[in-house]
Amino acid sequence: MALTQETSHQTMTRRQARRQRRRRLPIKQLVVATVAIVLLLVGIVLSSGLGQLPIGAGEVIGSLLQAIGIDNAAAPSDRLIEQTLWQIRFPRVVMSLCVGAALAVAGGVMQAVFGNPLAEPGVVGVSSGAALGAAAAITFGLSIFGDWTIAAFAFLGGLVATLIVYSTARAQGRTEVVTLLLTGIAVNAFAGAGLALLNFAGDTQSREQIIFWQLGSLNGSRWSEVLVVVVISAVATAVALGLASQYDLLSLGDRTASHLGVKVEKLRIVSVVLVALLTGVGVAFVGVIAFVGLVVPHLIRMIVGPAHRWLLLLSVLGGATLMVYADLLARTLVPSADLPIGMLTSLVGGPFFFWLIRRNRRQAGGWG
Repeated sequence: MALTQETSHQTMTRRQARRQRRRRLPIKQLVVATVAIVLLLVGIVLSSGLGQLPIGAGEVIGSLLQAIGIDNAAAPSDRLIEQTLWQIRFPRVVMSLCVGAALAVAGGVMQAVFGNPLAEPGVVGVSSGAALGAAAAITFGLSIFGDWTIAAFAFLGGLVATLIVYSTARAQGRTEVVTLLLTGIAVNAFAGAGLALLNFAGDTQSREQIIFWQLGSLNGSRWSEVLVVVVISAVATAVALGLASQYDLLSLGDRTASHLGVKVEKLRIVSVVLVALLTGVGVAFVGVIAFVGLVVPHLIRMIVGPAHRWLLLLSVLGGATLMVYADLLARTLVPSADLPIGMLTSLVGGPFFFWLIRRNRRQAGGWG
């Protein structure tokens, strides 16, 4: 009888402990999210206001409030300022937010699938494959899917590149780091050669567009393009968040995840499609922007840990924040010039990637 009571007491104690763990707020994650949201809001106001035509923060906020039906004295009365905000600045800002979030989530998903922090759409050639698909649609004047044609071909190019990298780098249930990097080099080289060939074969207009894709730029973003990126990115990100718990199990190893009910190969195939969608839709409208998917998820993982639900959620905020500030620098570093945003992200991401390779190599004891 005493033994039964003691067992019952232990069971109740364990249940109470579980309830307490569930009720415990994820303080660190909430702090990081709050800081990211504050930085993001400041970045949106700054990016909307700074440029060749300076616009005050009050006018930016006032215009936004007026757009949602809140009349205020701060809203700009000058028609030129309104047109600048709603036809040039706001579409560009929203595009930067969506593309940054999409690339960061794509990087997080790719790292979960490959089980390696070095996996990133730009590094392993997915972005180059998407750019090659988009460039082919431009050069040959394809319009199979109407306004969605370039985005569709960018998706197909990214999907093919992802499948090549996935099938080559996976061996005996694990990803070989050296093979992953070498495959990425090969895919990037092939895509670069394809882009050069299309440059040679295309006319002046298509040549200029292809060069734009290779450098990456948010200049000339339009609301119609923003809508496409918003819809596809939102759907793909929602699916990725729904798979977060399965990514957690996958990190335990294929065999363990399979025993716990995860359909490993199906999960990987769905994830590959998600990565191609998220990367392709960004590349289709703003060109190749490297290292966002490497830097953001890795930093988030270092701060809050490897749990993928919070990792992906915070990657959305982190990617959006990084891109809005990168675009702000691209427009303001050189007066009366618009620097390629892909160049700026590479200047930050390149040294970070070098540090990450050295860190992983040191932890692994060398790659023989």
